[in-house]
Amino acid sequence: MTNDLSSDKTEANTKSPSIREDNITHNGKHITADSRIELVSFVLCPYVQRAVIILDEKEIPHIRTYIDLSNKPEWFKKISPLGKVPLLQTEQGVLFESAVIGEYLDEITTGTLHPADPFEKARHRSWIEFGSTILAAIAGLYSAPDHETFQQKHHVIVTKFEQLEAQLGETSYFAADNFQFIDAVYGPIFRYFDTLELFISDNFFQNTPRVKKYRTKLSKRTSVIQAVTEDYQSRLISFLLKKDSYLSQLISQKQLEALSIST
Repeated sequence: MTNDLSSDKTEANTKSPSIREDNITHNGKHITADSRIELVSFVLCPYVQRAVIILDEKEIPHIRTYIDLSNKPEWFKKISPLGKVPLLQTEQGVLFESAVIGEYLDEITTGTLHPADPFEKARHRSWIEFGSTILAAIAGLYSAPDHETFQQKHHVIVTKFEQLEAQLGETSYFAADNFQFIDAVYGPIFRYFDTLELFISDNFFQNTPRVKKYRTKLSKRTSVIQAVTEDYQSRLISFLLKKDSYLSQLISQKQLEALSIST
């Protein structure tokens, strides 16, 4: 599966700021550079967002370091076997791949974000993988070179949301009224549509009311909101414009000015 912004899988070309958030406050506590956990990140990566959400949900103090994947620092090259993010640096060593990082963070803290039932836990993990296929479909949409391909990719996404719809009940989140591990996966997926819907009139959620409700619920979750930097949307739009795709042609300068977005 591929996704230009999913640095867990592939590399992106959009430059991200080289920021090390050493002087931050987490849950009212001052976090310094000698904190035990550091998450190496790329601004637009949805897989990084998964890890950030888990970190915040489990209230784990950490440092977030943002790098530019088009100009990787030498220190990063030395510690990243795949040359991708997210990367978690701990006192014991380095971990990579978002699924591994998330599971580790869940296991080292009190309680778990997974269901207790073995089958239900496995089912959630299956639908976590399904979430990754949605990210790949979104990448296909914003990379589509023409209207026909764009519509094909649009259909793929709508179909996947219809499949997800069948899995959702009347609970607040995927399968419970409390936030679980799987919900950290779908928050970053739905975030894309906050931007896409600024320029696309197509309704991706017309036939999936439960998915639409799920999206709204996740969009209000503090951990999901804070999983990206404040300039995330403008950076995403810049990335989309540089794709020279069918979607980039839909984004007009007048729209950007009306939205007060600079790229």
